[in-house]
Amino acid sequence: MSNKEPATQIVNHIPYICFVNYDHKNQIETFDAKQNNTLKFPSQLLIEIEKQIALTAICFDKIPQQIQKIKLQQTVSKETYIEHVERLKQHIQQGDIYEINYCMAFDAHDVEIDPIVIFQALNEISLAPYAALAKFNKQWILSSSPELFLSKRGNTLITKPIKGTAKRSMNQHEDETIKKQLQSSLKERTENVMIVDVCRNDLSRLATKGSVSVPELFEIETYKQVHQMVSTVQCELKEHTSFNDILMSTFPMASMTGAPKIRAMQLIDEFELYNRNAYSGALGYINSTNEFDLNVLIRSIFYDEETKYLSFSVGSAITATCNAEAEYEECMLKAKAMMQVLGC
Repeated sequence: MSNKEPATQIVNHIPYICFVNYDHKNQIETFDAKQNNTLKFPSQLLIEIEKQIALTAICFDKIPQQIQKIKLQQTVSKETYIEHVERLKQHIQQGDIYEINYCMAFDAHDVEIDPIVIFQALNEISLAPYAALAKFNKQWILSSSPELFLSKRGNTLITKPIKGTAKRSMNQHEDETIKKQLQSSLKERTENVMIVDVCRNDLSRLATKGSVSVPELFEIETYKQVHQMVSTVQCELKEHTSFNDILMSTFPMASMTGAPKIRAMQLIDEFELYNRNAYSGALGYINSTNEFDLNVLIRSIFYDEETKYLSFSVGSAITATCNAEAEYEECMLKAKAMMQVLGC
């Protein structure tokens, strides 16, 4: 569980759910949509809520007996992943980019699951502060996201990018050592501050003069399976700034693209062998006073109950000094909880 309270709390009067597909970037910048789009989530949705329900707690020990053994396939082999990371590092060495979030997917066909049961199991072992469950027709999003994309409170806009991940240890002393090593790591701090700079630039387009600030830098938040390095960037919005203005200036989120953002997105489209679709999009709510919370759709399972297709993705930040093998292992660490609840 996070050792910090989430930036937001559940509210009782939420008139709208908001969803933004990663492919919404194609309507913001001049990108062509990838054709290998197995999950047909819409580009953007604003849905009026008719009823809210509370999910009861379940016992995770019962989950493996309730689902079939799922055979996951990786969209990219370890060898190809490492080759792509080395090629992306060449782009960095040439000054083309400074950092890029490179991801890979796992998928399975002809799968039948109970999405609500799997969602509850996923969040039982993750306890993520920005978890979300949504169904659009026959398609489900089961998210255990630890990351806040955007939160608006009054006239203040906040983003909390995550960059920097370390595994947990069952040994308390060792776990504390890992946490301290993460916080002091030059590599992780470099990754984090590059993304913070992109966030500052994004928010500056919307902010009143001199209001962009970084109240928290390189903070460590602890969850059941990982430690994460998190920073907070915020600003005061100019008058008459609309929700669409905010999306146009900030989406896709810096943590899931890179620096500079547009060139990083071009290389993501070139090197990733699948369509991200809903992954690294955003899901959240807008309340009755036009305040909102949107998560980053990571640590999330996407499922189409009509086609019986399931997928999830993981990724990491590629920089000039990163080790491709270590980045691959970080991806596997992030995939652990999702594999566990799917019986893999």
